[in-house]
Amino acid sequence: MVAFNHQTAFSRTIGFITKDELEILRRKTVAIAGLGGVGGAHVLTLARLGIGTLHLADLDTFGLENFNRQAGANINTVGRAKLDVVIEMAKAINPEIKIKAFPNGVTDENIKEFFAGVDAYVDALDYFAFKIRGSVFDYCYENNIPASTAGPIGMGAALINFLPGKMSFKKYFQWKKSDSDLELGIKFLIGLTPKLPHIRYIVDFSAVDLANRKGPSTPMACELCAGVMGTEILKILLGRGRVLSAPHSIVFDAYFNRVFHSYILGGNKNPFQKLKLFLVKRRVAEISKGTVIAKD
Repeated sequence: MVAFNHQTAFSRTIGFITKDELEILRRKTVAIAGLGGVGGAHVLTLARLGIGTLHLADLDTFGLENFNRQAGANINTVGRAKLDVVIEMAKAINPEIKIKAFPNGVTDENIKEFFAGVDAYVDALDYFAFKIRGSVFDYCYENNIPASTAGPIGMGAALINFLPGKMSFKKYFQWKKSDSDLELGIKFLIGLTPKLPHIRYIVDFSAVDLANRKGPSTPMACELCAGVMGTEILKILLGRGRVLSAPHSIVFDAYFNRVFHSYILGGNKNPFQKLKLFLVKRRVAEISKGTVIAKD
């Protein structure tokens, strides 16, 4: 068995970061909630980046339906806890990595412990985990913890950073207690990707069912998200490079080979965003009635 050496294992990153910066990353702690579509890929990317400590939360197990996109999902892991599998994978990359596991996910009861000593937060919660996502981002904002989300949208990655002293998640997305889950989901969608490029290459709208918390996904989007997120976390932790924060958002769509940069003044409170909310809600209603059909 080969003896592990941290400096050798991650030495090929040197050049884009310095030896001193590699040691800085080794002393940093990053929290990731959710180890599904993007979460597992985030963990592996950050482990290979040399991050020294991770706080990981997930309460789900792998199933066949996860095979198309989730790191760790394969025929040998069906029925196993995602948390256990991903931790094994991370430790196989870096046996010295410190991992604090939260097998019950992030809750209002353990949120303080989850964020204890954390330098940055990576959002990888299930798309429809609205309540806890709101609580997590509120906690980060109130405790000056940089928080980032990179959503796998279509065949691309949608990035938004929420930095201390800048616009908050709550203000940007305009989530309200009176909103239905459907409305929260649409607000999250149009906030993550204001220009909605992926809508143009959906070929079967019957697979889009926000009302029942279902939608199509791709492995490319998840891998792109991990690359985008890893870069943002590197810049945030090392304090170098330009880090855009809300109300800026960035979408790289590989299908169109395009980057879509948006600056939405006021976030979803912006009149144009309100119009999109209305139009998407109407489209969802049409889909649910069966009046929108698959493209030829």
